[in-house]
Amino acid sequence: MTAGCGAPDQINARNLQAAHKSMNRIKQHLPPDDRLPFEMAYWLVREQVKNEADFLKAIDGKAPSQLIELGKAAFGSRKSAGDPKYAKLENWEQLLAESGKQRTDDSDAEQQDPRDKKGYPRVDYKMHAM
Repeated sequence: MTAGCGAPDQINARNLQAAHKSMNRIKQHLPPDDRLPFEMAYWLVREQVKNEADFLKAIDGKAPSQLIELGKAAFGSRKSAGDPKYAKLENWEQLLAESGKQRTDDSDAEQQDPRDKKGYPRVDYKMHAM
């Protein structure tokens, strides 16, 4: 094993870029139902631990289930602190449900340009932005 490599199911947090890459790689290999909790936990912990070095230390070597537990704890502390973003939510599951719904709504809102549906491949109408 080369230096800097960890277990394939653990976060490699030697620096912030490695942590992001590791999180995305792990997320892609998780079952679909575990992806959103894993990603939400990562960003909740990142939001809670402002100092980069402390954040990296907190997540380094964590398995997905361990990171999700950290995320749940971060959610609980933010909620109990009265953070308006989380105070209205009853529990972790409701946070996940609302986040999943928001993602679905966002993807529904991304509609194709009606000019793309004319049946011929023209892209010159998009060139004004170039």
